[in-house]
Amino acid sequence: MEDMIRDIKEDSFHQPHVYDSLKDDSVTKLYPGCSSFSRLFAVLWLFDIKARNGWTDRSFTKLLKLLHEILLEGNTLPTNHYKAKKILCPMDMEYRKIHACQNDCIFYRKEFEGLHKCPRCEISRYKIKDDGDEDHMKKGPPAKVLWYLPIIPQLKRIFGNVKDAKNLTWHE
Repeated sequence: MEDMIRDIKEDSFHQPHVYDSLKDDSVTKLYPGCSSFSRLFAVLWLFDIKARNGWTDRSFTKLLKLLHEILLEGNTLPTNHYKAKKILCPMDMEYRKIHACQNDCIFYRKEFEGLHKCPRCEISRYKIKDDGDEDHMKKGPPAKVLWYLPIIPQLKRIFGNVKDAKNLTWHE
């Protein structure tokens, strides 16, 4: 973990305190006397499990609360999804949210950006909150969202580490 933090380098962050926060979390022990887990490592590991198993934010918060209660007194594990996400947000990965059709027909961008229904399958772009009366149906959040991670910032991070860049160059 320390090698990864060192490889990221302080100047790759937009704000200097972000690097310090990440570095502090990488050396903060999960609980007093813990020798194997840092706060950052534990949160990264738990987020990996959350992502691989499709857990909701609510179920993840319940797990964090349970683990916080189970661990020794004075543990540094965050107690909800929001606090855990704030630990990882300093990673400063650029992303864009793009609305998508529930049936994967289109992305609501470019010429489709202003549409409220899919032109192919006629399904609403948004989750509909039904209050019983058709006149009082409310438009909710988007039904499906794609998180797009642009490739250029990712390549900059990969090639920012001299050792990795050497291994990624073309060999005959």
